[in-house]
Amino acid sequence: MTTDTSSYSTGSAGSAGSAASTASSANKAPPPAGGAGRTAERAARRRAALHWVAVHSLAIAAALFFVLPFVFVLLTAVMSDDQALTRELWPHTWQWGNFVEVWQTPGFLTWWRNTLLYAGLGTVLAVGSSLPVAYALAKFRFRGRNVMMMVVIAAMMLPPQVVIVPMYLFWAKQLDLAGTLWPLIIPFAFGNAFSIFLLRQFLLTIPREYTEAARIDGCGEFTTLLRVVLPMAKPAVAATALFHFFYCWNDYFGPQIYASENPGAWTLSYGLESFKGAHQTDWNLTMAATVLVMAPVIILFFFAQKAFVEGVTLTGVKG
Repeated sequence: MTTDTSSYSTGSAGSAGSAASTASSANKAPPPAGGAGRTAERAARRRAALHWVAVHSLAIAAALFFVLPFVFVLLTAVMSDDQALTRELWPHTWQWGNFVEVWQTPGFLTWWRNTLLYAGLGTVLAVGSSLPVAYALAKFRFRGRNVMMMVVIAAMMLPPQVVIVPMYLFWAKQLDLAGTLWPLIIPFAFGNAFSIFLLRQFLLTIPREYTEAARIDGCGEFTTLLRVVLPMAKPAVAATALFHFFYCWNDYFGPQIYASENPGAWTLSYGLESFKGAHQTDWNLTMAATVLVMAPVIILFFFAQKAFVEGVTLTGVKG
């Protein structure tokens, strides 16, 4: 009697399980047909293609937006004086002699030499004097370090026009250096706020264990800076140097204040004013001179863009 009851119970359980599995199978959605799956895949590919086209179209439009002014300057530089700044954008005849005429302009080579002196020497002095300060603010622990960093940031935010009057009186009246570029170059030997800030932010990302290991090995701070920190900070140093070189190369305000009375001390950016006459401006020669001024900077950035981008990318805000 017991055996029959167990068999009945087992059979009932099996029947219930089969019924449950049948019900769950019935509730499941049928798999999509092959045609529907291929349609969904094609729709996904179409959306991806449209997204790719939209993104690249916007990128090309943005690139053209920034490139077209340079194309306009270059085309105007090889036009005749009568055609420059007219509705005709394509030159009738390519006047390559405009560049030769600009190059032979009296004083142009002097302006070129002055600009190289200002940008080159100013960059070396600014980076060389800012790196030790940035190293001290990043790796030394002393009272007042944050206050000093706030002073650096305040100096970086202060426009040069605010202090131009007392600075001019100091350089012109006290040191008699008006009419030269030295009032613009000498201050870089005492550091540059932006360079200090940029280098300090990068040096904060270098682990302190490197400098501590160098001190344990007997290296002084100057040796640690040159042999341990500087090799790792090359991208930041290169980016800072390029920033400063571009600033000095394009500076117009400084030479206008200190060197305007002496044409022998003009830079390229300020010397471009000489192509604008009192009653008439030769726009084709002005654009040709502009191309000659821009060309070194563009070429330098083309060859140094890897170090520049790497330095800017690795220089994170930390502190």
